[in-house]
Amino acid sequence: MNGLVSGYWPVARAILTPVWNSIRDLIPIVSVVLLFQLAVFQQSIEQLSGLLAGLLLVIAGLSLFISGLELGLFPLGEGMAHDFARKGSVPWMLAFAFALGFGTTFAEPALIAISGQAASLSVTSVVDGDLEATRRSFALTLRLIVAVSVGLALVLGVIRIITGWPLHLMIMIGYVLVIILTPWAPREIVAIAYDSGGITTSTITVPLTTALGIGLASSIRGRNPMLDGFGLIAFASLLPILFVLVFGMLVLDTTQSLAVETASTALLEPGTESVVQQELFGSLLDSLLSTLVDVLPILGVVGLFQLLVLRRRIHRLPQVIWGVSFVITGLTCFLVGLELALFPLGETMALQLTAGVSQPAAEMLAADSSGTAAPVAWYHYYWTYLFAFAIGASTTIAEPSLIAVAMKAEEVSGGAVRAWGLRLTVALGVGIGVCLGTFRIVTGIPLPYFILIAYMIVIVQTYFAPRMIVPIAYDSGGVTTSTVTVPLVAALGIGLASNIPGRDPLIDGFGLIALAVLLPVISVMGYAQLAAKFSRS
Repeated sequence: MNGLVSGYWPVARAILTPVWNSIRDLIPIVSVVLLFQLAVFQQSIEQLSGLLAGLLLVIAGLSLFISGLELGLFPLGEGMAHDFARKGSVPWMLAFAFALGFGTTFAEPALIAISGQAASLSVTSVVDGDLEATRRSFALTLRLIVAVSVGLALVLGVIRIITGWPLHLMIMIGYVLVIILTPWAPREIVAIAYDSGGITTSTITVPLTTALGIGLASSIRGRNPMLDGFGLIAFASLLPILFVLVFGMLVLDTTQSLAVETASTALLEPGTESVVQQELFGSLLDSLLSTLVDVLPILGVVGLFQLLVLRRRIHRLPQVIWGVSFVITGLTCFLVGLELALFPLGETMALQLTAGVSQPAAEMLAADSSGTAAPVAWYHYYWTYLFAFAIGASTTIAEPSLIAVAMKAEEVSGGAVRAWGLRLTVALGVGIGVCLGTFRIVTGIPLPYFILIAYMIVIVQTYFAPRMIVPIAYDSGGVTTSTVTVPLVAALGIGLASNIPGRDPLIDGFGLIALAVLLPVISVMGYAQLAAKFSRS
């Protein structure tokens, strides 16, 4: 009997460990939702059965996703990097990097959403042709520009690994260029440009890109996987900002009228509406098809280069197939679970918070005898700040892209960088970033002031932080705003800008994602600096 138990225990442990880890990751989100819903709003949770079913799907989805990363995507990316290095064909390697970045970004649902919103910056009338066709053309052009910028970012990242150029100097040059271009860009495009840098790295792209960079650094003599392997995601988050700023300067006419009638749906990915009224099977099927649309460009690029360029069989093909299947199935369950359980509650709570502060605003405006709009004191929004911090930090803990990078960082560093510690530090940064973003919307302070100050802090930190942590810190910012965080954060920002007098949803509603990308870079490097200081004392 003991022999039977000991024989099955490793299998059971392999299954139960990711399940327990997924439950642990969800506890912060559930705690935030329950605390605000029951203690702050003092309202019962409707459709409890749907909430429980959604949580079970999220747990199953995260467990399958993590298992699939270890089985499929990580070995696939590292194997291709080793094959490219062994082949010694730099042009083909750069072509693969561009194709991977362009193909996956062009199909990114969040980019489709933000490009459609940015199309409202075009003229409200056209001399010749159809207005909607003009807006669709504008949105398509913006998607192409962002996709090209991500493709070039991966090319630049690969060149950096090959040549050994210092990442921090290249990133700081990019920051300086953003600072220079921002005052010249139309203010209507600035926040959209900043946000576009945070939504270009999808849940599927991040693990494969991370594995590619680490595999390449491991294959080149004189390169350190920890110091040189990370950084591809940082470039993929920075270059789209530059490209969109230049695009706005060249294309947009600031005298054109704006169309903001669709601002309330900005940045919400297609399909993130509540699925409580839908059949579960239909929701799973829709999510599966959506996930396949995201994955197929990646698999197509990988298969094309593996068979036609490298002319090698994929290492451990059955294991990779199982891993990719787990990732697809896991993401499908994860997304449906979020839509069924957390997105409706989170969006409702955001609306409750923003609607709650409109009453004091109305009272203050009515009480103003001068007839002018009296501003609402920023401290009236204390529950909104607390909710912003809590929802930003808790959703980041369960962000699949961050889990993938943290797992790889712990593996490459030999345990010196703990995955759980990195995730907590990044979550703290995202929480502060979203909280700071809500404060910006409430006060009406222009977004570029916050961004430029944050850039300057990062530049100063880069010189003093331990060199080994800098690439991971830069990458951490690019993986925090993805499947989980974007819809909830976007709903909060647009809701605030729509309910606060004097705020424009198009200009002020964007920007939360940009701050949620930058503040984790500061928090990770700050944590590393503190740890290094205490270790010396």
